[in-house]
Amino acid sequence: MLGSGDFGDAVVIADFEAGIGTITRLDEQKLDLVLVVVEPTPKSIEVGSRAAGLASEKSLGRVIVVANRVRGEDDLAMIRSALPGQEVVAIPDDRAIVEADRLGVSPLDLPDYGPAVRALVELAESLPVGVAHSSGS
Repeated sequence: MLGSGDFGDAVVIADFEAGIGTITRLDEQKLDLVLVVVEPTPKSIEVGSRAAGLASEKSLGRVIVVANRVRGEDDLAMIRSALPGQEVVAIPDDRAIVEADRLGVSPLDLPDYGPAVRALVELAESLPVGVAHSSGS
């Protein structure tokens, strides 16, 4: 579906289904960026490792592994050791995300940003111009 459109200079963000199925079906697609979200669990790391490896092998674009819900250095080390050579950005586990979900609001709408939101804003601001949405802060 993405390959059938002409998006010009538009920024398209696609949230693919979990797993590697979508990446295996991308043929000669050139993407600016592939974010692979991995949690510090064996299954997530296995799937994320396969997805990041396949995206790199197919030269789809820059690959960033987002280490999500990281509770400490051990979690981050486990992810980094399973994905050697990959750029890894850590997003800490943050109760504010759960609280926002319970309230039915975006974490950005909470009065105080937690560490996860700050890390995500930093990640967004590090992306190529046109890919990141300005946080206004």
